[in-house]
Amino acid sequence: MGAVKTKRMPRAVREQQMLDAAVRVFGRRGYTAASMDEIAELAGVSKPLVYLYLNSKEELFTACIRREARALTEAVRAGVRPGLPADRQLWEGLRAFFAHTAEHPDGWSVLHLQARTHGEPFAAEAAAMRAEIVAFVTRLVAVAAREAQSRSPGCVGAGKAPQDAGPAGHEAAGLAEALVGAAESLAAWANATPGVTARQAAATLMNVAWAGLGNLMRGQAWSAPAEPR
Repeated sequence: MGAVKTKRMPRAVREQQMLDAAVRVFGRRGYTAASMDEIAELAGVSKPLVYLYLNSKEELFTACIRREARALTEAVRAGVRPGLPADRQLWEGLRAFFAHTAEHPDGWSVLHLQARTHGEPFAAEAAAMRAEIVAFVTRLVAVAAREAQSRSPGCVGAGKAPQDAGPAGHEAAGLAEALVGAAESLAAWANATPGVTARQAAATLMNVAWAGLGNLMRGQAWSAPAEPR
């Protein structure tokens, strides 16, 4: 009898299997402790095949970071529907973020913990993903502020030009940085805390963030006390 021929799997599909296995191992064991043998076994392939496709452990880890970063940013963007009120846009974006990190805890561990703690170029890959999300949130905050100002009839009457009310420029960027940082920490906590849902995590951050952002949108910023002389 002749040898049984098996159907050859397309390269792209095989690579995704390897990345799935690698994300699981890296996310749970950490970059240093993860072994190529364990990744190959979990993917159901030989270790030489992993090296043939992805050359080295470093390149495999970089590919994992890039894939998980792309998936997260796409999920957040898809979750925000233009045309909704500002609070709804923020709410939908946060829900998408927490839902994705909850559904892909190993991927989130790779991005939030492993990539940032093992030096360049891994940290740079994670930073690029974070910068993209911060830029997206910055635009969301700035647009929401302009919309709120245009709907506020008392803004000019109170002696304040519309363009001066609400967050803009560096302030909007700073708010976005703070919001993304809080979301990252809260996602790590939610994933480690049994019973916390993505919706609950999003609502927790929304209750903190919108209480302040809502006032800023109306031009009611908190003022720091004067410095003592």
